[in-house]
Amino acid sequence: MTDYITRALLESVETLARDAGAEIMAIYSRDFSIEEKEDKSPLTEADSAAHRLIAARLATLTPALPILSEEDVEGFGGADEQGRYWLVDPLDGTKEFIKRNGEFTVNIALVENGIAVLGVVYAPALNVTYSGARGLGAVKVNDAGERTPISVAGTPVGRAWRVVGSRSHAGAETEAWLTQLGDYELVPMGSSLKLCLVAEGAADVYPRLGLTSLWDTAAAHAVVNEAGGEVVRLDGAALSYANTAEVLNPYFIVQARSV
Repeated sequence: MTDYITRALLESVETLARDAGAEIMAIYSRDFSIEEKEDKSPLTEADSAAHRLIAARLATLTPALPILSEEDVEGFGGADEQGRYWLVDPLDGTKEFIKRNGEFTVNIALVENGIAVLGVVYAPALNVTYSGARGLGAVKVNDAGERTPISVAGTPVGRAWRVVGSRSHAGAETEAWLTQLGDYELVPMGSSLKLCLVAEGAADVYPRLGLTSLWDTAAAHAVVNEAGGEVVRLDGAALSYANTAEVLNPYFIVQARSV
């Protein structure tokens, strides 16, 4: 099934993510409405507009592939016979969007048998794209459209650990984990950009000892994989996207791949 993943498909998803980002920025630049979902998390016009665009375009790009979007969980009927489906967060970091700090993203991932095999993370306010697909490597695309291969930094030697953490979530368990790590400096960041900082070597590790959902991590997980990193549960097993009946992720660590 590796032939299914092509550079043309990856670039089409990159274009889609940027187009969804343009929809988001059009709303970001003006006053916008904010609703509250059943789980008490915020929902803005931008979440809904980006979802509609991405769902329509993916249905045209790959008509046979199901789509699981944060904004339409009920419409997902399960993966196809090959275990494939699109996993989408139209606007990851809605709290950051509302705060207007720029640290929000569009996340689009292709999952195959529980593994994120293609992923695009686009930060509209920064105009930066992180992109990766199985066998094609990982790149960062800057606001000038320049594509630069990226890779994880690995274990630090002779310096403090650079630990990326959430601006909106923290807790006692994370503090305890950091104490065991030793000398470290914290790099605060919102949304799936936290995983991308590890992928590009700007941070060494990202411990997430708190709740996230499948769509929060899958796109950046694909980028991390191709950049030489891994996203693993606390027991060392790879984070999986196979069980869509349970949308919450277990706690995980993003780091350089263990040798």
